[in-house]
Order: sequence, then structure tokens, then C-alpha cells
Amino acid sequence: MFLLSTATGESINVELEKDFDIYDVRLLLENSSGITVVDNPEKNFYPLASKANGNDDVFVGRLRRDFSVENGLNLWVVADNLRKGAATNAIQILEYLLNNS
Repeated sequence: MFLLSTATGESINVELEKDFDIYDVRLLLENSSGITVVDNPEKNFYPLASKANGNDDVFVGRLRRDFSVENGLNLWVVADNLRKGAATNAIQILEYLLNNS
């Protein structure tokens, strides 16, 4: 049987305006709706496309400082492109704005 995976991963590098504590970034992500943090390097736990396939959440892991730029952050992000596409994002942004305005 052939299973089609619609999930993909992406390495993201962010340069923030201010210095940050990686623990605070992790807490922010863990407490954000629609995000699942999978990040335990000691146990080799990190986001996999096979786990994201068929899920609405965005999976984030491998959080670490990027020392190549000032205030840099590296993270690995995996999501199902069919379930977490532009339409889902638009609805979630609208819901957020309605609930937090």
C-alpha cells in the first residue's frame, strides 16, 4: 500500500530585534494554540513529517540559538500542507483577532 504524505518540514532561521531566552521562546510556543513542541535532543525527539501527516497542528522542535547572526534563532517546523494551509491559517488568525481585540 502506498501512502501519500502531505506533510513537509522546513528549517527556519529568525533574527529577532532583541536578545531572548530560549526557555521563554519554548514557553511561548508551548502555550500557543495550534502548535505542538516536540523537542528533546537527549531522546532524539523532534518533529517528523510522518507524525504531522493528517494533523492540524504545526510541530516545532530543534529550538536553538543561531550564532551566525545577532539574536538568531533556529527551529525545525513540520506541518501537513493540506490541513494547515492558507484557509486554515486565515480562519485561525480571524479567530485570534476576534478573541483578542
